[in-house]
Amino acid sequence: MLGRAVDSPLVRGGLTIGAGIIAGNVIGFFRVALTAYLLGTHSLADSLAVALGPLDTFNSVIINSMVFAFVPLLAKQEGAARTALFLALHRRFSILFAIATASILAFAPWLIRVLAPGLDPAYFPAAVTNLRIISLSTLAAGMVSVHSALLYTDRRFAPTAFYQASLNLGTVAGALALAPVMGVHGFALGYTLGAWVQSGVVWWAARSRLELRGVPASTVGWRDLLAKPLSIAIFTGGLAANITFTRAWGTHYGPGAAAALDYCMRGVGVPLALLVSPMSNALLPEIARLRSQFRLPEAFRLIDRTIALAALAAVGGCGAALALREPAIRLLFERGSFTPESTRMVAAVFLGLGPSMIGWSLMELTSRSLFSLGRARLPMMVAFLPLAVNVAVTLWLGAPGPQFIGLGASLGLLAGFVVLFGLARAGRRKWLARMDGGAGVG
Repeated sequence: MLGRAVDSPLVRGGLTIGAGIIAGNVIGFFRVALTAYLLGTHSLADSLAVALGPLDTFNSVIINSMVFAFVPLLAKQEGAARTALFLALHRRFSILFAIATASILAFAPWLIRVLAPGLDPAYFPAAVTNLRIISLSTLAAGMVSVHSALLYTDRRFAPTAFYQASLNLGTVAGALALAPVMGVHGFALGYTLGAWVQSGVVWWAARSRLELRGVPASTVGWRDLLAKPLSIAIFTGGLAANITFTRAWGTHYGPGAAAALDYCMRGVGVPLALLVSPMSNALLPEIARLRSQFRLPEAFRLIDRTIALAALAAVGGCGAALALREPAIRLLFERGSFTPESTRMVAAVFLGLGPSMIGWSLMELTSRSLFSLGRARLPMMVAFLPLAVNVAVTLWLGAPGPQFIGLGASLGLLAGFVVLFGLARAGRRKWLARMDGGAGVG
């Protein structure tokens, strides 16, 4: 039985993706530790954080949206028709990604003024240069997303699973090899090179099995290609804007605040990935199966149990992280340029940002469940509620201390989950009535 399970493409794919997540997070820890050692919480670290953080998030939104949207679309095609659709996706979205990259390059100074309004003016040029270097990774991320969609459709997970590991390894290599010559820009160039290395890997893997002779022209229009990734991008972009605003506002708290927030994001992001990815990978196929069999009550009970389990895990993990934050930060990072003062600042920022893992994980699981049920409108409606709450709370509090930097983000994500889950619960009776009436769920 164990041998048959290991031979299953889905099991092997899950194990490969899991290995990629673990590798990415392990190397990501070394990336953050090295950044802390070399840059600490100096304004120079801020100049990297305000450029790398937003673009790393933007690239992730691109990849997640494209893969989630186009795997089902490609799966409906076979043979030459699938190849034609893939080539159309590659050709059309390459243009969009190239335009996005060129726009960031051209408008980098204005973008930094928005992304880091409180940054020390002496480090403004460094931040602009970092943003321009890292912007080249956006074109690479776009290429990764299109080719990954094809590879996922063919159940070939290995070439795509280590994207985050490649970024982190590239950043570490850039810091060690290039920072002595280029300074902080070595981190940015290393990140970008890591993105292009991964782009080359998935390009070779996807193209190696393509038969390009006799491929017909794809008849799929722009509207069909943009509709689904746009809906997913709206949701993920709304969540990303919540943290982006928090990082931008954090620059008003003085030197090192933006860098401290990014160090804290490692403490939030790792538990989030370990909690959301395994649960969603197990939950979503089962929801899709129950939906196809018109067994919605069972799907709803499964969602409720999963959300309850995730809530217990998130609350417990958050409580432990908050209680142990200062000794853990001291043990992991306090060396080199990361001083005891840096430890106190990062611990203070984590006090406000740490609870975001609760609302964030629950909102992610709820929204993914709704996407699987064919109810994309609800996540889209609530996508920017965390940002709105964050802005309101942050402007009301002002800037009393670094422990309040992430409070608005945490409260916004919790409010977003409560509203999204409430709306989903309220809509269940209507969805069941439609199913009983023969309309189904779609």
